[in-house]
Formats: sequence, C-alpha cells, structure tokens
Amino acid sequence: MTRPGDQLTLRTLTVPNRLWMSPMCLYSSASSGPGAGGVTDWHVSHLEARAVGGAGLVLTEATAVHPEGRVSPTDLGVWSDDHVHGLSRIVAAVERHGSVPALQLGHAGPKASTYQPWIDRRRRVEPADGGWLPWSPSPVPSGAGVRQLTEAEVDAVPAMFAAAAARALRAGFKAVEVHAAHGYLLHAFLSPLSNERADVYGKDRTKLVREVVGAVREVWPRDLPVFLRISATDWIDGGLTVDDSVALTESVVQLGVDLVDVSSGGLRPAVIETCPGYQVPLASAIRRATGAVVGAVGLIEEPEHVARVLSGGGADVVLAGRATLRDPYWARKVLRACGSTVAWPEQYAWALGTDG
Repeated sequence: MTRPGDQLTLRTLTVPNRLWMSPMCLYSSASSGPGAGGVTDWHVSHLEARAVGGAGLVLTEATAVHPEGRVSPTDLGVWSDDHVHGLSRIVAAVERHGSVPALQLGHAGPKASTYQPWIDRRRRVEPADGGWLPWSPSPVPSGAGVRQLTEAEVDAVPAMFAAAAARALRAGFKAVEVHAAHGYLLHAFLSPLSNERADVYGKDRTKLVREVVGAVREVWPRDLPVFLRISATDWIDGGLTVDDSVALTESVVQLGVDLVDVSSGGLRPAVIETCPGYQVPLASAIRRATGAVVGAVGLIEEPEHVARVLSGGGADVVLAGRATLRDPYWARKVLRACGSTVAWPEQYAWALGTDG
C-alpha cells in the first residue's frame, strides 16, 4: 500500500515523498531586454518556500524553449545559455531543503503571447506591444491570430526542446517534464480539434510529441528521469479521449518517459464537472491500462483524500498547485496527518521541535 510519505525511485533518482508541487506560471520575468525570461528573486523565494514546506519534488512553471513559446512575455525561459545561471539559483534553493528540483519544458503554441492574468488573461499582446503571432498546427478554430507552422518549422521543434533540456541539466535540475497538455503547442498537435494538417504531422498526430520526447531523452542522462504532462481528454466530442492517451502513454514509455503527469482539458472551453479528485479516474485508467508510473492532479487537497488516491492505486504521485499557493506547508500537513514527518530546517526546528 502506497503512502504519501513513501519514497519513489525513478531510474537512480529517489524522491523523498509522493507529494509534489505542480508547475504554475508566475508571470514574473522581464519581458524584454537582456533579462527576458530570466529568473528573479520572486521565482527563487516562491519555489524555495515549497521545498521548505515539504514537497518531495518542486517543478518550475512551464519554462519556454523559445521566446515565442512563452504564455506571456513575462514567462520564465530556457531558450538561451544566459538563463542557466539564474536557473541554477532555483536548483540550489530547492535542494538545500531536501526536495528534488525539476523543470517543465514548454511551448505555449496557440495560447502564447497573452497578458498577465491579473491584467487580462484572455487578450493577446500584439506584436506592436511586445507580443508575437502564436504558433499553431492548423489555422483553427477561426484562423485568426495564429501562424500555421510549415513542416520544416515543425521539424525544428524537437531540437528546441532538446537544447532547452541540455541547459536545464547544466543548471543542475534532476528531472525535466515535457509539457504536452492544456492547449499548448504539443497538445495542439495531438488533438483532432486543433490539428487538421495534411502532412505527416497531421496523419500521425502523436509524431511531434514522440520526436520531442526522443530528442530530450537523447540529451538527458540515462540515470535521470523524464516526465510527460498530458491532457488525457479534451472533454469535447471529437477531441482527445482516454483511449488516445493510453496509446500515447504506451508509446512514450518505450521512448524513455518515466512518469506521465495526467491532467485534462485546456484546448478549448469545455463543460467539466469539477469536484475533489475529478481527474484521478483519468490517471487511474492510464495506469491500469499501461502499467506506467502516473501523477494525478485536480483538487486533491485533504490528507485523507490524498491517502486514498495513493493507497487505492489511483496514482503513484499527487501533484498540487493551488493548494501549495494557499499554503506553502501543505505537503507537511498532509504528511503529518498521514503519520510521516519531514525534518524542519534548523532555523525552525529549535523552536518547533520534532513534531513541528
């Protein structure tokens, strides 16, 4: 029976527990100039706090592999060697508290070039205002405001992810996650709702994702893990289904993916009946059908619920996003309620004692 405080070993990397921090955009980098896409003090303090809070693994936000892959002009980047030093600050901050630092490799594709959400999350930043024309596999649904990539441009995408992964390795990250969910570039190629291409990338919608995974795996050490985040379903008739995601998982596991981080939706607005753990059945179905190691997300917050998901085989790992925003010490509280503890930093331990 798996418990929240159990270690998880992937290749030679051992993560101290099964409570991980999900990637969440912070919109806190410089948008232009020499510091564009760079790490700021905010990134370091934010992620370090979650490591102090007991998360076994801390994932960065979707870190752009190309300047035009940013969700907003203020997103974190890993498209330049200039980013490596700043990213190494995150690694050091997370590791000094016993957590594992991981970086999510992303390209926002058709959902790129938006304003920070507290300004206007639905409005595009126009090129004249420092934005760009977002990349898309096809000019759908309306064809307005996106640029359909040529086949040669698509061919170049795996190398972008591989070069970014190599920089993440130089910065010291112990795992990378390829982002293929939430309507971003790779998800857009996977879904029949957004990929109407007539070339090889339309006839085989999984081709680009498989090529990206293969390219990343080539540059990433054999003894360290690679993750893949997917949207298991689009929640829309005619879109991606769980069966599609089972087939994708089977193929990427053979290419060297060590964990599939199972989310859903995000391509287009959809009717989704949310409730605590509403996405766990998706992760569980993929886990049962493929035998893959999977992570589950989506309103899994209460300790008893976390314990049930893990002990019942719904997932191997629970990743929390908003719960860790509300409470940086969420993982500690879950672990304590489930009978495990994480040592406090000595600056706190003298006052809090062993129980915290």
